[in-house]
Amino acid sequence: MSIIGVDETLPVKAVHDIYPYIDPKEHYDAQTFKGKVVLITGASRGIGLESALQYARAGASLALASRKQATLDESKNLILNETPNAQVITFVADVKDVKHAEAAVKGTVAHFGKLDILVANAGKLRAMGKPFVEMDPTGWWETQEVNIRGVYNFVHYAIPQLMKSKGCIIIVTSMAAQLRAPTASDYVVSKFALGRLAEFISLEYPDVKVFAVHPGMVETQLNSDSQSPVPPVDTVSLPAAVFLYLSAGKADYLNSRYVSANWDLAEVEKDWKEKIVAQNGLVSKLSIPT
Repeated sequence: MSIIGVDETLPVKAVHDIYPYIDPKEHYDAQTFKGKVVLITGASRGIGLESALQYARAGASLALASRKQATLDESKNLILNETPNAQVITFVADVKDVKHAEAAVKGTVAHFGKLDILVANAGKLRAMGKPFVEMDPTGWWETQEVNIRGVYNFVHYAIPQLMKSKGCIIIVTSMAAQLRAPTASDYVVSKFALGRLAEFISLEYPDVKVFAVHPGMVETQLNSDSQSPVPPVDTVSLPAAVFLYLSAGKADYLNSRYVSANWDLAEVEKDWKEKIVAQNGLVSKLSIPT
């Protein structure tokens, strides 16, 4: 069984690490996010932790959400050791739990007075290898619970605050959203749905910017646990830098769209921006034969 959709991407230069066009040093030097409040889910390791570190360097105040207080404490200490003046609070939260999401968002606003950016990063990727009928159906649905409901829960409570601040949502999706990959239906379906959710957010709440971002193939615990045949080739700093770039208002023409951290965004803007906007590209559409 072959994977369908590998070619469904922009034909631009592939990048695997920070490059000059999105270099976050610009934001560190300018303190771009000073006075901004960023809430990050899945913040205790991997992409979430690296994103927190980069936003802190750029001046942001941080609310970190994850399932274990011990790992949250480790993350907070790591951030403060590097950026001693950073303001950091933590919330133990299972993203599937509506009450946890509500408490994290309301607690963030109660402490800092507002919310500017939500990075919905927490996700689930199970070990692949079985067609879905051979899977435990509870396990298949658990992926939807984490990847779709977990994002929706935080978005639901964050949007009223983000409307006030004219803020931004980064939804961490995957290139898998564009694939039809045998034995990965639970993950692919969940990530595909997130792209459409981003479109609805933009449609119903136009004052809030939203980007559905594929972070690349990063060596995280999630990828390791999945036993994916695709090896990690991207640095963890790449997606975090892309998040800063997008949430700083550098590419608002990509609002509501799918974005890959592996795309050279300088080339995308130069060669593809006009077509993306004119043809409403990088969104989910039914393909009609011509």
